[in-house]
Amino acid sequence: MVAAPSRRAVRASALPMLALLACGCAPADEGAPPTPPAAGRPPQQQQQHKPQIERGRSLLAQYQCGSCHAIPEVPAARGRTGPTLAAFGRRSYIAGQVPNRPEQLARWIVAPAELVPGTTMPAMGVSPADARDMAAYLLSLE
Repeated sequence: MVAAPSRRAVRASALPMLALLACGCAPADEGAPPTPPAAGRPPQQQQQHKPQIERGRSLLAQYQCGSCHAIPEVPAARGRTGPTLAAFGRRSYIAGQVPNRPEQLARWIVAPAELVPGTTMPAMGVSPADARDMAAYLLSLE
């Protein structure tokens, strides 16, 4: 005999999914083939882009992206409103709709509503140059 899940267990499993739906984001695509490291960059090229990647990590802290997202290696980035950004480089889509490519991700960071109307991801006043570095960091997360 199998016991039915308790209301508490159902609520606990439903809340994270509702949070993802509310922000227009999707969890990492399970079963989908992972994108190559740093959006197609082999490890050698990642080394060349290390300063950009490190700057991007610092910018994520500066713009306080961690108030909504948990972000690996970003101090105090333990937000739960948005999805975790761990393994972001493996995701196929941004917000479940936009192909996860460096240029698209930078555009998303600058003006999310232009790519996904109605998204709850706010525009944070990020410059295009800063967004490119932030995208480099996020895409390096595997």
